[in-house]
Amino acid sequence: MLVNLQTIIGMAEKGNYCIPAFNVYNTETVMGVIDAAEQEKAPVIIQVYPRLLNEEVGFYLCPAVVAAAQRASVPVCFHLDHGPSEWEVTRALRWGCTGIMLDGSVHDFDKNVEMTKHIVDTCKSVGIGVEGEIGHVGSVNDAAMDEFTSPEEAAEFVKQTGVTCLAVLVGNAHGHYKKPPKLDIERIKAIREATGGTPLVLHGGSGIPDEQVKAAIAAGIRKMNIGTDVCCAFADGTKATLDDPQRSLAVDLFMKKPIQYVKELAVSKIRLTGADGKAQ
Repeated sequence: MLVNLQTIIGMAEKGNYCIPAFNVYNTETVMGVIDAAEQEKAPVIIQVYPRLLNEEVGFYLCPAVVAAAQRASVPVCFHLDHGPSEWEVTRALRWGCTGIMLDGSVHDFDKNVEMTKHIVDTCKSVGIGVEGEIGHVGSVNDAAMDEFTSPEEAAEFVKQTGVTCLAVLVGNAHGHYKKPPKLDIERIKAIREATGGTPLVLHGGSGIPDEQVKAAIAAGIRKMNIGTDVCCAFADGTKATLDDPQRSLAVDLFMKKPIQYVKELAVSKIRLTGADGKAQ
């Protein structure tokens, strides 16, 4: 059930829901997400940060993700998150990714378009869709947030690049929010309309209040990224195991609780985004 980005985003578009996209870091986080997706009969995206491709861990992790997706009973897309250059994109394709994000948002508009269009054309030759970004989604630790995505710029960006979906800045950020964010739902609607109904992507999905997530999905968000919450769930499961005086030192047994905590987190996000039951 390993599918490409355009297939899984197309499912969400047709059903008016959102695909949860979980960043994974090791085999245990992959297991937790896949277990949740199969239990909930939900299509999911499993994605990796480019640093994992730049380090040895990617060599081991990527084949595990591909194997898990191929064996899964639900559609799974294996996606590169925030690919900064052609180098990471090429390695991601070589190691089995079926979706690519080229993030040129740190560059000016013309450079972003040039980089993204090149990757769209490259990936098209192997049948893989591309996510772009217009309006740089930064970190909660940044001193200030960049200007929100302009509907007019978004429309021009989509027209010139032909991306499958588009990540936007509408009050969201990466990391743990210091206070609950306030998404600009009307801007999401405006971007969606200006781009002719292009599926939109919400980065920084960890910690956004549920009611805002639902409103964003109703406005046109079709992919939501969850990374920080996966890390926290895994850490909480590890801490719970460490706090148990009867814990086993066998690593496979030690990891059972972290896997379960990740699964529970993934189940909650699958239900929040409305993806549960959509793979039946």
